[in-house]
Amino acid sequence: MKGLIKPAFVLTVVLIVLLEVGARVFFSQDVSGRFDYGYHPDAGFAEKADGTVQLFRAGGRRFHPQSFPKERPDGAFRVFVIGDSIPRGPSFKGAYVWQLGDELRKNQVPAEALNLAVAGFGVRRCRLVLNKAIQYNPSLIILHVNHTNEYEDEREWRRSQEFKGWHPRHWLMKLFIFRRVYEMKLERVFWKWVPGRIRQRHALSDADAELAASLDDEKTRQWRQRVEEVTRESVDLARRRHIPILLVTQCRLESNPAHSPRLSDHDLDALGEYLAGPGVYHLSMKQVFARVPEFESHFADTGHLKKSGHHLLAQAIFQKLQEEGLLTGLTVQEGRATEAN
Repeated sequence: MKGLIKPAFVLTVVLIVLLEVGARVFFSQDVSGRFDYGYHPDAGFAEKADGTVQLFRAGGRRFHPQSFPKERPDGAFRVFVIGDSIPRGPSFKGAYVWQLGDELRKNQVPAEALNLAVAGFGVRRCRLVLNKAIQYNPSLIILHVNHTNEYEDEREWRRSQEFKGWHPRHWLMKLFIFRRVYEMKLERVFWKWVPGRIRQRHALSDADAELAASLDDEKTRQWRQRVEEVTRESVDLARRRHIPILLVTQCRLESNPAHSPRLSDHDLDALGEYLAGPGVYHLSMKQVFARVPEFESHFADTGHLKKSGHHLLAQAIFQKLQEEGLLTGLTVQEGRATEAN
């Protein structure tokens, strides 16, 4: 019996080691920040020797792959858009970030529009992305404010804090296979918080944003308070660095057989208006789409937009930048970008 157990045990250990080595060799980019779950301050940002910064899909922070000069070129209008799956868009070029960049350049504004949005990110992880983005001297930060991803933020924060350090009792959890088993167990624990009717609906829909808003009232209240506090901290940071910031507050499409579809901002507009002031601007998605006939046709689900909806939002942002004078003095002359002092 002992002779049978020993070879099987050795084979299992060898197999685990080979799988671990293979993951780290062949999937090294995805391994980067893997156990930080989006809470590593630098995950997804790679500064290259040629002076460029590359955004890549690191573990826990799956950016659209993009690159830009570390030092903002003279006269360039550099925009970073930070948020969740809404600004991330149905595709890279289908998102309002890309379309805004196109609109700026069509109007002779030498623009760089970078999409730093990651699906499922709540305010704490967006704040970390903002902290990093500020290092690259943006001309404007667009912060897409939502409150329906705090479920994911809290779950991933717990994951990031578990099994830190190198005490022997944590060694097994440094391996991908064991950590993944732990993740699946944790997901089941969090899933029990969600009412049965929501679990059933979520099984048929990939609208992750519905999860947090459907939890109990006390948990929802705590998470909305966190959204307010962390958003205010992000605004204060941008102000201290003298970087203009535009808050785009999310709205949701609500329908009921008893009445026509309507838009709800879940009090996010009030937060945006409260924080607006010198160097801080606010654009309400609810107000943008309320002016559009048959606005529901531009929504892919209750929160996400179709490409046409992203186009409308890009147009509204461009108009807002014009109205606030944020594009004044930006020109393109003789093929060179220049910025008036």
